[in-house]
Amino acid sequence: MNTDTTIAKNIRVADEKASYDAACKRLLSEKIILAWIMKNCLEEYRDCDVDEIAGKYIEGTPQVGEVAVAPDESNRVSIIQGAGNEDTSLTEGTVTYDIRFLATAPVSGELIRLIINIEAQNDFYPGYPLIKRGIYYCSRMISAQYGTEFTNSHYENIKKVYSIWICMNPPKSRENSITRYYIAEENLAGSVKERKADYDLMAAVMICLGNETDSGTDLLKLLNVLLSTETGSQDKCQILEEDFHIKMTLALESEVSLMCNLSKGVEEKGIQKGIQQGIQKGIQQGIQKGIDKGITAMILTLKELQISSDVIRKQICEKFGLTEETAETYLKEIT
Repeated sequence: MNTDTTIAKNIRVADEKASYDAACKRLLSEKIILAWIMKNCLEEYRDCDVDEIAGKYIEGTPQVGEVAVAPDESNRVSIIQGAGNEDTSLTEGTVTYDIRFLATAPVSGELIRLIINIEAQNDFYPGYPLIKRGIYYCSRMISAQYGTEFTNSHYENIKKVYSIWICMNPPKSRENSITRYYIAEENLAGSVKERKADYDLMAAVMICLGNETDSGTDLLKLLNVLLSTETGSQDKCQILEEDFHIKMTLALESEVSLMCNLSKGVEEKGIQKGIQQGIQKGIQQGIQKGIDKGITAMILTLKELQISSDVIRKQICEKFGLTEETAETYLKEIT
């Protein structure tokens, strides 16, 4: 007897959308992928080599989402361990980050520490401007440092934070773009020059993907290929290795394959759901059409018998469970 029971199968495929999202986050949390993002989006790493960033500057292990897709691999060297992905405050509520980790950066001959958050976002218009959420996440990462990075009035110890948003379905006008929002100094009167490190404490970056053939930059092409729902896992691995010199370890290759398989499952489920909804809608329309014909036939028959409109209205209300207003509408349409 097959030990892979129906219950086991149902448990495994339940909520495939959540599993796919979790797989995306796990893939994005690979050090080499994070290093590509950091080099192209964060000014502190522009002059660094990608391998150097991955091997030297990324520290710790982040908690990646809350849904486990693959077996726990918390001891894997290639996955990052660091700051927790949830901030809790009695007054501010709870925010859960997709990926959050710590990194050091070489600035002016010394190492500074950064707190970096990366979010994978499907819906560009979730009912509010996405950039405002990015700024909010930055603010929470700043306020959460109290009691850990600094205490009392030692604000000089606040670490710079980044919130990077990877938008997979942006509007056409935003496709294949990378935009940074940050704090800048502006003299309204006089000429003052504050030390940049004292105010440059947060930045939000919006990475909007599009067609991989029109990507424009290496990072956009990398992410478009990596998160594509159309490119197969074998092709993805080949492109990552040949075009971006990313060594395909067994772990990374399995993550890519897993995400592709989940993506296919989500797509097939979506198609099936659409078919079922179409069938149901057709049935409902057919039923309604039959009811309409029945009401019309009853009104015409009673009118031929010279039954008054008041009686007809009462009869069709009782027969078809209509309100008086709806019955009146049918009467007016026929007369």
